[in-house]
Amino acid sequence: MPSAQDKTIDLYHTVMQINASAHLLRATREVGIFDELREGQRTLEDICQARYLNEEMILLLLDSMVALGIIEKYGNDYALSHAARLLCEYDQDFGDAVWEPMVELMRGNAKREDIDDQDRRNRAAATQWVHTPAAIQAAEILDIGGENEPQGIAILDLGCGSAVWSCAMAHCDPESTVQAVDDEMMLDAARHTADSIGLGERFVTVAADPLQHELENDWADLVLIAHRLFEHDDEQAMDLLRRAIGAAKPGGRVVAIDFFRGPTRPNLTESVEAMRLNLGTVTGRMRTLKEGQQMFRDAGLVNVQFTFLAASRANLGMAVGLKPAGTGS
Repeated sequence: MPSAQDKTIDLYHTVMQINASAHLLRATREVGIFDELREGQRTLEDICQARYLNEEMILLLLDSMVALGIIEKYGNDYALSHAARLLCEYDQDFGDAVWEPMVELMRGNAKREDIDDQDRRNRAAATQWVHTPAAIQAAEILDIGGENEPQGIAILDLGCGSAVWSCAMAHCDPESTVQAVDDEMMLDAARHTADSIGLGERFVTVAADPLQHELENDWADLVLIAHRLFEHDDEQAMDLLRRAIGAAKPGGRVVAIDFFRGPTRPNLTESVEAMRLNLGTVTGRMRTLKEGQQMFRDAGLVNVQFTFLAASRANLGMAVGLKPAGTGS
């Protein structure tokens, strides 16, 4: 069994390797290697000639990227790995734009009021596809399309983003329909997701602010709020939740998928996502599991249940509550 000293030394090496890898990734981006390889495979000589780079140092840099799995080597040619090709316009900088204001906010030289909430939503929508496995798991947990569940359910997706979650649910019930509400920029990504799995006319979009849009009462079998509830302060979050409840049928389900603080000591993923939410929103914060459950109860939902989504790599959890029967608007 490793001694305490061994564990300390291992942790030291891990931290140093993480920091070194981050610097190497950024150097690869800044000297233009990623841009070159997006155009196709290149040799060391091709890259250095195109970007006027030092071959000896670039070879060492490429070796490190191959070791990380970000770049692949085929004979004398280098190419981007599948993972690197997934980097979109919002994460090509490896999230630097998100983290840059952190120190100034801590020192009080910047204010959260200056944060661009919309930029965070754009980033979230552009990269929400990474939650596809968790979205499939959420649909399975909810038993969407199950033999003991109603078929052809009406789903309302409030603040849909790229609609990964509601589309996964609709895919499980071939007779279901989705109404996705968000601003027009988000809806472009949502339509792309719906088209990619052939939802067709079963997927309808409404360009509106979920906190302002006048919703029809008592019509949705399931109302979904994904990645939106905790980006607001307590008052706005409760307002959004009550709007969701108003749109649900009596006996219908309200589902919130978000980042929750667990009951145990925070792990690295939880801590990173909590800080990311703080840096990316004006008033948002990661609430605890107990706070989330209490919010559901205070809003009038019953049979409140919660589960962390094991398929999520980002500590996402799902809270589910029922609108009491006989409480239609």
